[in-house]
Amino acid sequence: MASVDNSAGIWDAENVRSTLPKRNEDSHKGTYGTGLLIAGSPSMPGAAMLAGIGAMRSGVGKLVIGTAEEVIPVVVQRLPEATYERNGLIQLAEGKLTLDQFRVIAIGPGIVPNELAEKAIAKILESDVPVVLDAGALSKRDYHERQAPTILTPHPLEFARITGVKVNELQQNREHYAQVCAKKLGVTIVVKGQHTIVAFPDGETWKNGTGNSALAKGGTGDTLTGMLLGLLCIHDNWKHAVLNAVFLHGACADAWTEKRSAHTLLAHELTDFLPEVWKSYE
Repeated sequence: MASVDNSAGIWDAENVRSTLPKRNEDSHKGTYGTGLLIAGSPSMPGAAMLAGIGAMRSGVGKLVIGTAEEVIPVVVQRLPEATYERNGLIQLAEGKLTLDQFRVIAIGPGIVPNELAEKAIAKILESDVPVVLDAGALSKRDYHERQAPTILTPHPLEFARITGVKVNELQQNREHYAQVCAKKLGVTIVVKGQHTIVAFPDGETWKNGTGNSALAKGGTGDTLTGMLLGLLCIHDNWKHAVLNAVFLHGACADAWTEKRSAHTLLAHELTDFLPEVWKSYE
C-alpha cells in the first residue's frame, strides 16, 4: 500500500469502496465512539457548527462540542444531536475534561491562537487519544513523544508557518515537502489545495483524486476537520479514515459542480451532499 520516496499514489474510488466500514445491524452509538470537538469562538461561531455537522454526518456515535458559552445557542439550532461543554477550551486548559473517554479529539476551527489555546492543546497532546489539529490549533511544536495518531490539516500558508518551508517552494513540490515534514515532525499532514496531499509519518504518501475550486471558500476546511473526526471514530484503520475523509469531502464538491457553478458553494452545503455521495461508494 505504501508509496514513498517523494512519489504519491492516487487515492481513488476503488480504494474508498474497499476500505469504507460497514455499519453493523446490531450496533449502537457506543459502537462508533464519542468524539470531542473543540471549536468556535464568539467571533467565529459558525466554525463549530460546520465542523460539528461534518462530524455527525460522518458516522460518529456521539459528539461533544466544547465551545464558548455564547456560541452554543447558535450551533444547537442546527445541531441538536450534539452535546455541549460550556467554555470547553478553558475546561481543557485547566485539566477539567477527562480525555480518555473520547475516541478522537479535533481542535482548531474558529479557535483564536493564544496562550489559553496552547495550554488546552498541550493537555490534548499529553493524552493517548488520536487528535486532529486545524486552523487556530496549528503552530510550531514537537510531536515525537506522542504515540497516538496526530493529524495536521494546514493550507499552504499554515504549512509555511509551522514548517518554515516557503509557500512557493511548497507549491512546486507538495508531495516532497509534505512527506519530509510529516517524517520530521512525526505526524500526518494533510496539505489542502488542488489534489490534497496526505503524508503519513512513516513516509506513505497519497494524492487525493477528488475536489475542485468550489472548495476555495471559507468554512470548507472546518467541514473537513469534522469529517476527519467522524471517520476516525468509525474506522478500524486510522489511515483509511484520513484518506477517505479527504476523498469524500472533495467528492461532495464534485457533486455540487455537476449542476452548479463552483463560485456559489457555501461550506455548510457540502454535508448536504454527503449522504448520497457516501452511498455511491458503499
